[in-house]
Amino acid sequence: MIRVRGLCKNFGGFRALDDLNLDVEPGQVLGLLGPNGAGKTTTVRVLTTLLAPDAGEVTVAGHSVRTDPESVRLSIGLSGQYAAVDEKLTGYENLVMVGRLYGMNRKSSAARAVELLDEFRLSDVAGKRAGAYSGGMRRRLDLAGAIVARPEVVVLDEPTTGLDPRGRLDTWAVISSLVGAGTTVLLTTQYLEEADQLADNIAVIDSGRVIAEGTADELKSRVGSERIDVVAAQSEGVDRAAAILARIASGAPEIDRSARKVSVAAPDGHHMLVRALGELEHEGVQVVEATLRRPTLDDVFLQLTGQRAQEQAAPAPSNATATGTSQDHEVLKA
Repeated sequence: MIRVRGLCKNFGGFRALDDLNLDVEPGQVLGLLGPNGAGKTTTVRVLTTLLAPDAGEVTVAGHSVRTDPESVRLSIGLSGQYAAVDEKLTGYENLVMVGRLYGMNRKSSAARAVELLDEFRLSDVAGKRAGAYSGGMRRRLDLAGAIVARPEVVVLDEPTTGLDPRGRLDTWAVISSLVGAGTTVLLTTQYLEEADQLADNIAVIDSGRVIAEGTADELKSRVGSERIDVVAAQSEGVDRAAAILARIASGAPEIDRSARKVSVAAPDGHHMLVRALGELEHEGVQVVEATLRRPTLDDVFLQLTGQRAQEQAAPAPSNATATGTSQDHEVLKA
């Protein structure tokens, strides 16, 4: 449903996308992960015809973004990092407006608005101005707007940015319902548990190219063994715990001083955990928590990019439209 081959995009002397290749099968979710500046949003802008590629071939629902951008726009829905809703209009009026922009007549757009307001649990606030909505409600309204015309492909660019945990869970439920109805989804995200929860396949990009791809389990298997996490009772015990774990483990420990946590690969699993606990107790290092776990996508991200996802995730700007993302959404609708 989405096919990208050799995609390149330059901004002056900076190469944002460098021979990028992607495939998304019909009815699946591809999670696109990467550090800030890796090229995620640039990829979205090319796929949605908001930017022209400098090189490469990109097709969406069988249509080329170069030679048939109008058909591409008719085949997709876009939800950007910040909900693009008109705060002065009601939820119902927002969706009717989007339907009209897509060329639907008044009757059809009104019927579709009612249908989506019910589906997205917004019927009880349909007559309220969108400016009075909570963040989660605005996001659900924005997602509803992205599928008013029943597109074959929905592109979600960091759809849960700035939402509280309840809002994120609501958004996940909406995305799952889209996929259940057969919609193909491209999802960019900096929340690794989001990709783990929603994506059928994951592509990790860095410096404008794919550096790893596969299912979540396949990517986790690249990290290898299970891991031991130890949380010291006092901050002065962190270095001593790290030294002990370094003696019995196959690799250098990772230290998170703010959390007083030390993590290390554990090829021998529970046997190594038992040994670690024995040596920590023998040397008088008090711990409040010790766990043995499978690798996470955060471990994969660290191994591939050299940084953890939370270290590179930037806070949302106070003025969302300054990024251009919400404006792009409105331009695409128009």
